[in-house]
Amino acid sequence: MAHPKRKISKQRRDKRRTHYKASTPQIGTDTTTGEAHLYHRAHWNEGKLYYRGQVLIDATEVE
Repeated sequence: MAHPKRKISKQRRDKRRTHYKASTPQIGTDTTTGEAHLYHRAHWNEGKLYYRGQVLIDATEVE
């Protein structure tokens, strides 16, 4: 089996792992309701499902 010729130092190993970072999600506000939501995601507000300022599902009409 192949083995490394020298031990990889902790510093060198950790440099390789610098790209794995947690990032904060981007938050947008809906133009019609002012509700904060994640970008490119539909969100509920007062029984209605909104996406890009338009109502997709209105749960209040069903009742």
